[in-house]
Formats: sequence, structure tokens, C-alpha cells
Amino acid sequence: MADEPLVLGIETSCDETGVGIVRGTTLLADAVASSVDEHARFGGVVPEVASRAHLEAMVPTIQRALKDAGVSARDLDGIAVTAGPGLAGALLVGVSAAKAYAYALGKPLYGVNHLASHICVDQLEHGPLPEPTMALLVSGGHSSLLLSSDITSDVRPLGATIDDAAGEAFDKIARVLNLGFPGGPVIDRYAKEGDPKAITFPRGLTGPRDPAYDFSFSGLKTSVARWIEAKRAAGEEVPVRDVSASFQEAVVDVLTRKAVRACKDEGVDHLMIGGGVAANSRLRALAAERCEAAGIRLRVPRPKLCTDNGAMVAALGAEMVARNRVPSDWDLSADSSLPVTDPHVPGHSHDHDHVHEVSKENLYS
Repeated sequence: MADEPLVLGIETSCDETGVGIVRGTTLLADAVASSVDEHARFGGVVPEVASRAHLEAMVPTIQRALKDAGVSARDLDGIAVTAGPGLAGALLVGVSAAKAYAYALGKPLYGVNHLASHICVDQLEHGPLPEPTMALLVSGGHSSLLLSSDITSDVRPLGATIDDAAGEAFDKIARVLNLGFPGGPVIDRYAKEGDPKAITFPRGLTGPRDPAYDFSFSGLKTSVARWIEAKRAAGEEVPVRDVSASFQEAVVDVLTRKAVRACKDEGVDHLMIGGGVAANSRLRALAAERCEAAGIRLRVPRPKLCTDNGAMVAALGAEMVARNRVPSDWDLSADSSLPVTDPHVPGHSHDHDHVHEVSKENLYS
């Protein structure tokens, strides 16, 4: 539909330079430049390396997205960018680029929340989000249960990780097993050939007096690491596949159990799972099994849309335009700890006609 908002989204919260273009809820382009290989030798993301990689990849990735979508930058109805949370330096590169393009094109600017974007991206796969939406977001930096009645203005946290996020635990255990970085995909691969019941690892915060919706994976990580160390100290071979499967099972067991409980408690008949760890095959399978048993409809985007990408930012930006949300001001800045309760950073003024005055100068060519 030509009357649906055409929005470009920029995502630079971590090590992926993502640029997406959507028209309404239709994905037109999803261009990604990853710097993961540059971080692999350090065993984790190095913020300064990520920032430099974003700087080098930004313009080529935007040009590639425009070409893939078959649209001109002048056709855009808005520019959306991740304003937080994330790595401060990395975010600043994306925000600066978005401001420059929006100013030159005379288009409204929307600084949006990374976590809310992970929820909104599901619209590109399964259509408009139900209201309210129950979302389980699991990634390298976040493990959260969120309830949203309006993805552009109302996101309520029910629970979150109190220490290591799920993806962070995967990375750390992969490092102990000498499997490299990032840990999620490789542990998932090894786990498929292992026995998830081979070793009983702890399930954090699942006691009757523990917070119902909060997560903790630090104790699990320590337990697995000590188990591996004990095997090595005894001169025994570490069964990498069984350890991977048993560790992975402990993580996804807790995630899905708490998510289904939240749906039941809140009277929500569906569950959306997003974030990088949502690409994990066992998480998707166990969630489907438990949701079906509980009469809950499961929505999980395809793996490529689960990891950080520009399409999710564009999707939320398009929703902001469609619902006439107030654009951000030119003094928009990156906020590394932007709370999920702020789906976007609105400007102070409701008069944004000055934005379009710039386009008369034809600054962008």
C-alpha cells in the first residue's frame, strides 16, 4: 500500500550495523554489516572496535538497503534509529548518522528503544501485534518479560535478569568449553548431538519464594564451569555435547516456564519471543511445546529477524509514523541505559514543520 509509511531504520547498539527499510508492516530491505569476526579473538564485543566498524559500514550499508528496497532516500517518510539501550559509543554512531540523514532529507527523526524494536519486528512476519502483547526477549544483554498494550507508548516490564543475561551465559560457557565466540549458535549445534538429561544443572530463581518473572543465570554458569573444571582436574574428557545440551536445557526450561506462567497470570493467550537467543532451536521447540499445552499462541520471527537488525528499528519507526507519535528533537542523544518503559524518545515540541523546511535546500544528493 503506497499510503503506508516508508521508514528507514538504523541499528548500532552492539556489533551489528543494521539498516532496514519497511513500508507499513512489509519488509523491503534488511542490510547488515557485522563486525563479529573482529571481536572473536577477544572472546567478546570490544566497544571501541564496534564503534569504529559502525562508522566505516554506515554509509555503504544505507546505500545497499536503499538499492535493495528499490526506493530513493527522498521517498522516505521518516528515519528511525536505536537511541538505547546498548553500547554508548556504538549508539552514538547510529544516532549521529540518523540525525544527519533526517536533517539533510527534511524528514522526521525517531529515536526508538532497542527492546521495543525487538518486539515490533514480529509484525513484519506475522502481521499486527495483538494488544496487549506478552514478549519474552532474550539476547546477549537482556532477558526480559514485557507486557505491552501499545508498542509505541506503553511497555511494562514484568521481570528481567538480575545478573547474566541468557546470551551472555551462552558466550561464557562456550568460552570455558573452548568453542569460540559467539557462543549461542555453536552450543546450539553441539547440543543437538548431546543428551539434555545427562547432567542436572540448577534452574535459577525457580523456588516458591523466588521472584516469579525474574531470571538469574550466574549460578548456572558457575555450576557448569565448575563441573567442567572438575572433569579436567580428574584428567577426564569433557563430554562437550552433553554439557552443551544439559546447559542449554537448563536455560530454556526456565525461560519458557516463566513466560508461560506470565501469560496465564496476565490472561494473555499468546506469547512473542524475540532477541538473539530466540534463534536457538531448542528454545523455539520447547516454547512451542509448552505454549500448545497451555493453549497459548506462539509468535517467533525467523532467526534472521531475531538477532539485531535495522528492520526491527524501521518496523517500530513505521508504527510511530502511522500512529502520529511526536518525532524526536535534533538534540536527540544516545542513552546506553534507556528504560524499556520509553519505547521512543519524543521531542519537546509538537511543531515539527521546521524539519521539512530543510528539504527545500536539497541538501541530500
